Amino acid sequence: MRLRNVKGSRETIAANPLVICDITEKKGQWHEVFENSKPLYIEIGMGKGQFILEMARRNADKNFIGIEKYSSVLVRALEKCETFEGDNLRFIRMDAEKITEVFARHEVDGIYLNFSDPWPKDRHAKRRLTYRDYWSRYNEILKPEGEVIFKTDNRPLFDFSLEEVQAAGWELTDVTCDLHHSPAVEDNVMTEYEAKFSALGNPIHRLIARR
Repeated sequence: MRLRNVKGSRETIAANPLVICDITEKKGQWHEVFENSKPLYIEIGMGKGQFILEMARRNADKNFIGIEKYSSVLVRALEKCETFEGDNLRFIRMDAEKITEVFARHEVDGIYLNFSDPWPKDRHAKRRLTYRDYWSRYNEILKPEGEVIFKTDNRPLFDFSLEEVQAAGWELTDVTCDLHHSPAVEDNVMTEYEAKFSALGNPIHRLIARR
């Protein structure tokens, strides 16, 4: 996917107080960043931030960190936060491969993966956020009782993910191939992509996994 560069995005990100720049120094210290001991949830590949922002608004008793690789995308999420008055939301610009360098063992309570890049070519399978190597990373930073929740409208990616969860030794605790027509939709928070795809009639797939 080709992304349009947004002029001045890196400077805007660096100047925003919601963005944590010296991330490696925060490993094991995220409770100090938020100045509390609330549970910590992260969204990896958060896109334009609609999901993580709404989660923070709805759940003042939890802390949230949105992780995005591209400055041109992260800056759009920051625009959405201009009227956000909570203190439980932060952002990081980084590649997901580095999460074990940024979060300590068992520091995270839950992980969200929403409409991740499918990387459709077989030779790129290792780049998918549900590839088994990523499950090893999630295992390291996630608390023993923590969960990974993954949503997508891409059926081949979903089927691949189901196989990778089990290959990595995780347990599937919930699986649906049509989230918006299941009881779970009552508590569902949509992303920008989800609203777009569901409006087109695409079924939304979701899995929840834990060790």
